[in-house]
Amino acid sequence: MRELAALLVSFGIILIGAEAFTNGIEWLGQRLKLGAGAVGSILAAVGTALPETMVSLIAILGLKKGTEGAEIGIGAILGAPFMLATLAFFITGLAALLFRRNNRPLRLEAKVVRRDLKFFLIVYSMAIFASFLSNQELKNDMAWVLVLAYGVYILLILRDCINGCKHENLAPLYVAGQTQNPTLVKILGQIIIALIAIAIGVPVFVLSLIITPIATELPEKFNSVLWISRGKDTLAMGNLTGAMVFQSSVITAIGIVLTPWKLDTLALSSALLALGAAMIPYISLHRKGVIYPTTLLIGGAFYLLFILTIYRSLIRET
Repeated sequence: MRELAALLVSFGIILIGAEAFTNGIEWLGQRLKLGAGAVGSILAAVGTALPETMVSLIAILGLKKGTEGAEIGIGAILGAPFMLATLAFFITGLAALLFRRNNRPLRLEAKVVRRDLKFFLIVYSMAIFASFLSNQELKNDMAWVLVLAYGVYILLILRDCINGCKHENLAPLYVAGQTQNPTLVKILGQIIIALIAIAIGVPVFVLSLIITPIATELPEKFNSVLWISRGKDTLAMGNLTGAMVFQSSVITAIGIVLTPWKLDTLALSSALLALGAAMIPYISLHRKGVIYPTTLLIGGAFYLLFILTIYRSLIRET
């Protein structure tokens, strides 16, 4: 019962943190004169990627020097974009169906999400390719290329904002009451408090469920569900796809430099499944210019396929 109570409390803390974070990050985007695409793909994506980033770094640097720590770190790095492309997409699609009770296309800035998915498919493929390079020096060069690619990605988003950004309607900032023009200090204060709440809630899940990727991706899932429920689809999808780009470039680059970056069969399987799951909505955007909620549900099939792969692997070992 204590474990169940701890899980429920952690769930509540993360949910409250996600609610405060989405509210604060929207206000920060308005203060910086950024549109929904930039807010979701940069500010929200990087902010909610902090839990899985810390797990990866702790595993690599502090958990255990040597093979085991490196393997756990690589697993956490690869697990993050995999969970977003499969389970998080599925939950977002399901939320859209439940809140709207129809399968109408998501109301997206198609260019924003299509660019996110395109960058992810490219940089993640490069990260997978890096595992087959013959020496660490070449791998380190690839890591710098990934970081540079993320820099280009940021510049493209900001360039579009300069040319014209669409802003979402904002609810009052929680820490500022009904004030229509909250100070930057209050905005940043609410965001920091929200991130602390999210970070406090995550460890209990990690220890209790022993499924680090699912636990650390909860902020992105919660944020996207909240934004979907309010009709802010670009923020919802950008939060996920932007995190995928960040994790597959910057975070993966760290993993490449600090570990041998050799992917075993299971790790390679998860990476390829993540690419496959991301390819589905990208093709839908490329061909039709829209993403349907049911299109995102396909991510669940890729997640189940990975679970089946793990099960077969365990059967072979026994």
